[in-house]
Amino acid sequence: MRGKVVVITGATSGIGQVAAERLAGMGARVLLVARDRTRGAASLSRLRERGPGLAHRAHYADLSSVADTKRVAAEIAAAEPRIDVLINNAGALFNTRRVTADGLELTFATNHVAYAVLTHGLRACLMAGAPARVINTASDAHRRARLAFDDLQAARGYSGLKVYGRSKLCNILYTRELARRWAGTGVTANSLHPGFVATRFGDRSGGLLSYGIDTVAIFRQAATYVDRILKGEKPGDLPVQAPVSFKLIINLKAARAIGLAIPEAFLLRADEVIE
Repeated sequence: MRGKVVVITGATSGIGQVAAERLAGMGARVLLVARDRTRGAASLSRLRERGPGLAHRAHYADLSSVADTKRVAAEIAAAEPRIDVLINNAGALFNTRRVTADGLELTFATNHVAYAVLTHGLRACLMAGAPARVINTASDAHRRARLAFDDLQAARGYSGLKVYGRSKLCNILYTRELARRWAGTGVTANSLHPGFVATRFGDRSGGLLSYGIDTVAIFRQAATYVDRILKGEKPGDLPVQAPVSFKLIINLKAARAIGLAIPEAFLLRADEVIE
């Protein structure tokens, strides 16, 4: 990756942050597209530590806005003669239906439309960087999704998880069509499912949905932790960040209360590990 130019969205936390820092450490010059200037500045500082002397930069935009996404794409294109990698990673999930100034449902605008607008705004730079690639973060949540072409803005019977799944299906369909249209240009397009990982994702969704996402994430991490304990590892041998805390017990018991199959033995062993 040495000498490569990488544009990445959603890189001020979570998998985007880790990816950006790893790429900087491999010698890539990373251009962040961030919404929050405070987190953007902190991310830029970390990039400079991981990959010093590489002129990393942060650009700021509200990717739920078509106009702002076009603006930041033009800003980057004016500054960069070529781009080697574009990673569309920013995404969100919302408990209640919200509509942007463009009249788009917020999840659809942020998770799907922004990918297309930014990618096509940087088309010339990507072509100039060929062989180059576009990487779109999708999700396994697409598997149960079905597109309602007469209701793409989810005006009827809004469900945050359902709309999120649809947006991820849109990511995959868009990636396939992009790959078809750009075949032979030297720019490839791929989408990926990142897995279920501990990030800030969903913490702005609101209501019980935020709590539910937090519960499932903690449970999945805890399951791995306790499984290792059951196999004989001692707590002191496991990573410091292992998710074992009072919050774990609360969330496991809450998960059981709403019908998830959490065995009593698991809860008792988790209590034992924490003590």
